Amino acid sequence: MKQYKLDKSPIVYYISGRERAEWVLFIHAAFVNHNMFRSQIKYFKNKYNILTFDIIGHGKSTETKKGDSINKMSMWINDILKKEKIEKIHIVGISLGAVLAQDFANRYPEIVQSLACFGAYDINNFNIKMQKENSASQKLMMLKAIFSIKWFAKSNRKISAYTLQAQKEFYEMNVQFSKKSFMYLSSLGSMINVCQTKQRMYPLLIGCGQYDIPMERIAVESWKKNEPECCLIIFDGAGHCVNMDTPNQFNAAIEEFWTGRNSKC
Repeated sequence: MKQYKLDKSPIVYYISGRERAEWVLFIHAAFVNHNMFRSQIKYFKNKYNILTFDIIGHGKSTETKKGDSINKMSMWINDILKKEKIEKIHIVGISLGAVLAQDFANRYPEIVQSLACFGAYDINNFNIKMQKENSASQKLMMLKAIFSIKWFAKSNRKISAYTLQAQKEFYEMNVQFSKKSFMYLSSLGSMINVCQTKQRMYPLLIGCGQYDIPMERIAVESWKKNEPECCLIIFDGAGHCVNMDTPNQFNAAIEEFWTGRNSKC
């Protein structure tokens, strides 16, 4: 993939292909970088134009200035799409990436060709009780990070991935995450429960792994009840980062979703 830098922002983004009809955007989870989609990029690069990036504070997107924060990510994504003259795009987000994908879809629905969110929750209808539980678990993990990023990464890999190979890959990316980058995530709450879900003019796919935390399974099932027309997939043999644990199953499901051939929907 070729690397680019978005002007007047810290965001480094990557593109593979420009000659195909349809574009796909992959948005990674917290504490890793765009390389979590290595398997997807390899599989889809000859079928779609692929766009991905490092979220602020992650990977190479660390040359920040005062006022830069994660709540600007949707604006920066839109700026990338304008720069690359992309009018419509399929969006796939994992965990934090799925939160950002939803925020972008709330702000720029006319650009979204389809939306797929995994290991996430409905940001427009996030239960207050679950918010508190999620916040408590995040604070505990952050305490580990304050003492040692390696300690944090070792604990985080078991929460984020199920297979040993995926845990290894997650750890290798997570250990590169800088402690100071936590501050860029502080405005994440500004995206939660601020918009009402309107009728979607694009298809929606949601899901999680069989071995993800119980709260995540509850979150996606609640989302399905709120939007019964969406497609819900639980990936067998996967944890939180389903695309890393079961890449073949994930790639097939995504491709079927994009082409309208998913029999589970």
